[in-house]
Amino acid sequence: MKTYEFWFIVGSQCLYGPEVLATVETRAREMAETLSEVLPYPVVYKVTAKSAGEITDTIKEANYHDECAGIITWCHTFSPSKMWINGLASLQKPWCHFATQYNREIPNEEIDMDFMNLNQAAHGDREHGFIGARLRSPRKIIAGYWRDAAVQARLGSWMKAAVGAAVSKNMKVMRFGDNMREVAVTEGDKVEAQIKLGWQVNTWPVGELVHEMDAVTDPDIDALMDEYRASYDFATDDIETVRYQAREEIAIRRMMDREGCAAFSDNFQDLYGMRQLPGLASQHLMALGYGYGGEGDWKVSALTAIIKAMGENGNGASAFMEDYTYHLVEGQEYSLGAHMLEVCPSVAAERPRIEVHPLGIGDREPPARLVFEGKPGKAIVATLVDMGGRFRLVVQDIEAVKPIMPMPNLPVARVMWKAMPDLATGIECWITAGGAHHSVLSYDVTAEQLRDWARIMDIEFVHITDGSTPEKLEEELLIKDLIWKLR
Repeated sequence: MKTYEFWFIVGSQCLYGPEVLATVETRAREMAETLSEVLPYPVVYKVTAKSAGEITDTIKEANYHDECAGIITWCHTFSPSKMWINGLASLQKPWCHFATQYNREIPNEEIDMDFMNLNQAAHGDREHGFIGARLRSPRKIIAGYWRDAAVQARLGSWMKAAVGAAVSKNMKVMRFGDNMREVAVTEGDKVEAQIKLGWQVNTWPVGELVHEMDAVTDPDIDALMDEYRASYDFATDDIETVRYQAREEIAIRRMMDREGCAAFSDNFQDLYGMRQLPGLASQHLMALGYGYGGEGDWKVSALTAIIKAMGENGNGASAFMEDYTYHLVEGQEYSLGAHMLEVCPSVAAERPRIEVHPLGIGDREPPARLVFEGKPGKAIVATLVDMGGRFRLVVQDIEAVKPIMPMPNLPVARVMWKAMPDLATGIECWITAGGAHHSVLSYDVTAEQLRDWARIMDIEFVHITDGSTPEKLEEELLIKDLIWKLR
């Protein structure tokens, strides 16, 4: 992860004289320093903007500084909005309009016209808000007192979404082979993905991976085996199979790092020259922050990496996921999420176990994999689908639970959850929205953050909540379909 920061641009004008401007700058610096102490990323005061030139120059500078993940604007005094037009029209970074004021209270004895001229954010932010609306600029608006923990939490949450956008714009995905044959939802327009989301999605032959695997040495494998022992329990005596997964992991990581890739996909139908489908290898790479997508699903692979980056300052609990089967007993309706092998151990409730079992598909040796139960807690599942002409991000609120049965003969990682608003309605809504069978499950990243990310990336967002119904969602999707076709 790069060291990101956010630029604080404060609006004013020369009308009020140098003393007022000096006070505005002093307060703005104090606010930036104070916020930097509590927010996940630093807030850097840049300028008290008094002219169109200052605003335009600062925003141009922000556009070309990679460490700047976004701008935060606030108008301490009245800042005429025509000054902002050229700058905001050229903005290429996420924007948060922070509608706040320096003082919490109206001081009954102190308030006079001098006080009013200095402290008129209520006036200035409305002028500033108009030009954002007039320009139809995608922006996050956060209102409230800047020292309040709840307001700071919202600002920090948006920061993580903006960092997700920065990661997205530099995303490279390494595909080993193509998509699973005849599957529709894992397909997509890779050119449009690069135009809209910044993703460079390219294919490397599996034979090149095998060649890289042949170059891995025993000392390399020994070192990774020590990492496995430090993090996981060995529940197998088949050490050679585990070592083969280590060989795969080292080779995949070397290729990704060499090419600057943060995510990868593979396909059990294309394992030419490989003895095992990467299981433990994929899981441990995800635990390190790489994105993964099974069956050639490059969209969920990139989305996994982005969501992991957004949740980096949480507990890192995000994972490639798939709804595998349902429990439909009345009053006990749950979805069981799993995959053939590849669920990230960051979501484990307890220390994962390394086990070796036959896979049943792929016509290869039984692979080593991590087996564990997911932890309980509020979470979301998210998926990205290509609707032909636009991308749609579908997010559903869920509550993960401790699995209600041990399932001793299921040798894979698993997470059980209650879908919102309930299992049957949630299924109908997900299917109505065209949600894929692959998703990203996250305990760290919220639906609001993903809504912010979708707004920044200019893609469609669909949220399935406790109040969703198939009928309401169908109407919402019809309206959105018309809107997106008119754009």
